[in-house]
Amino acid sequence: MKAKLVLLFLVAVLSVSAQKGKPLFPGQPGLVSYTYRNFLSKDMPATLDSIKALGFKDMEFSSLFGKTPAELKALLDERGIQCSSFGVSYDDLLNKTEEVVQNAKTLGAQYVRVAGMPHKGALTLEEAKSAVADFNRIGKILKEQYGLTFIYHEHGFEFQPYEQGTLFDYIVTKTNPLYVSFELDILWAFLPGQDPEVILNKYGSRCRALHLKDLKKGVPRGNLSGGTPQDNDVVLGTGQIDLPAVLRSAKRAGIKHYYIEDESSNVLKQVPQSIAYLKSLTQ
Repeated sequence: MKAKLVLLFLVAVLSVSAQKGKPLFPGQPGLVSYTYRNFLSKDMPATLDSIKALGFKDMEFSSLFGKTPAELKALLDERGIQCSSFGVSYDDLLNKTEEVVQNAKTLGAQYVRVAGMPHKGALTLEEAKSAVADFNRIGKILKEQYGLTFIYHEHGFEFQPYEQGTLFDYIVTKTNPLYVSFELDILWAFLPGQDPEVILNKYGSRCRALHLKDLKKGVPRGNLSGGTPQDNDVVLGTGQIDLPAVLRSAKRAGIKHYYIEDESSNVLKQVPQSIAYLKSLTQ
């Protein structure tokens, strides 16, 4: 009996050890084109070759970088890279909807993404209400007429206090989940003073994608301006954000796309380090 108990204990210990050795991050991350904006605008084929060499197969584009959608799609297809999300301006979403749709369709994107909304100074309830109405209306058109999903990318200023929560809470709860989904930029949640993992635990079912970023140590939180110096973006795991906690919450939420976004001037060095960090995480 004693030997049997010892054996069961050893099996349990080995099982826990094996579980701890499982990768925490689900596969290869995607990439936001803005990360390599300065290189894509100068030599797209060579830059895409470098992106492919890093292992990226999924990208979110916010610009065509002087190419037609068909030209960009061909370059991506040659390298086995998909464009899963196409970012556009708020104005284009509303006033050039047909063009946005055709571009997204040509690129093969599933999502049409907008980052930010019109506001003057601190975001107001009226400005949030106006955006909610626009998102519900356009999101319905995109979904029902074209089979595309609209996603909104928050930019920090949405976390103005409102009632028992924030205007971000208002936007999420007042938009129709059938037509409006979200892309959580974890830096733009963290910098204003929120915890991205808490948001994912609360609204994860509404989120389709994450922007993976980290905030330089020492940068104070509570900034709702929607802006911070770009070199405050640092290698994942070297800043202030608890990335393992975020990734665990994202996994529970069933997030489909994880895009690395690094706005800094040091992306050639930092992006490979961020990839290595993600691959080093175990649970």
